[in-house]
Amino acid sequence: MPDTPALFTHGLIKSYGAVPALRGVDLEVRRGEVFGFLGPNGSGKTTTIRCLLDLIRPDGGTLRVLGFDPQRESLSVRTRTAYLPGELRIDDAFTVDQALRFLARLRGRTVDWGAVRDLADRFHLDLTLPVKDLSKGNKQKVGVVQALMQRVELLLDEPTAGLDPLMQREVLNAIRAARANGVTVFFSSHVLSEVEAIADRVGIIRQGVVVEVAETQALINRAVRRVTVRFTRPIEPGALAQLPGVKVIGDGDGLSYLLHVEGDMSALIKTLAALPVSELDTERPTLEEIFLSYYAEAAA
Repeated sequence: MPDTPALFTHGLIKSYGAVPALRGVDLEVRRGEVFGFLGPNGSGKTTTIRCLLDLIRPDGGTLRVLGFDPQRESLSVRTRTAYLPGELRIDDAFTVDQALRFLARLRGRTVDWGAVRDLADRFHLDLTLPVKDLSKGNKQKVGVVQALMQRVELLLDEPTAGLDPLMQREVLNAIRAARANGVTVFFSSHVLSEVEAIADRVGIIRQGVVVEVAETQALINRAVRRVTVRFTRPIEPGALAQLPGVKVIGDGDGLSYLLHVEGDMSALIKTLAALPVSELDTERPTLEEIFLSYYAEAAA
């Protein structure tokens, strides 16, 4: 079903007793993209993923994975997906090699073990070590390898949790390589800088409802920028304050001004071109700042 979305939900509802976890989640993830799914603990990220994999059943709504109904066609969904939960449980009696081979047999598919060894080498993971002797970070590496060792659609929940910065970078590079091979990545994370680095689009979920879906860069570009301007001689700030989307936040000696600029900066740049500017510094908001602004609005 190549023309269908990789993931689709409409009006997805799930409660745990009297506590609502999902209150009508609407999502559509395109095939071949990396989609960042953002939200704090308790916002509904993990519940959404578990419903998509039919690990739990929603109370209402429609959901499809690769065009399949996860409840009626669970086997079709699971043979085409790989899932890395936030806390991966592995039998301590296994070595790393045995654990990976066991997981491969469960899927009923032949795995290129040379590719598995290459992944293990890339992540500095010793296949001969007993699982019981692994650190949290190395156990996470086992989970990443099992998710990447077959060409499937990916559902990754916090794949870099517990890894050092060097290994985080290697995992992100592996995710980029998977996308280059046509794999769809549903990337749930608390590390927003990672999502910003690799996600084509992001969805922000708040209290069980998706409140924003946008291309990552478009979301950042339309947010407020901070611009600091210094002039060679004092100027009248009124010319700047009258520009659309520009707010003059403060000034020092009449030579320096801090501006908040929302949206397109072309009008500001044209105005500054006619003024005696000595220094110009622009600070773009991070995805984390944008994400936190949604929750600040909710708290207000």
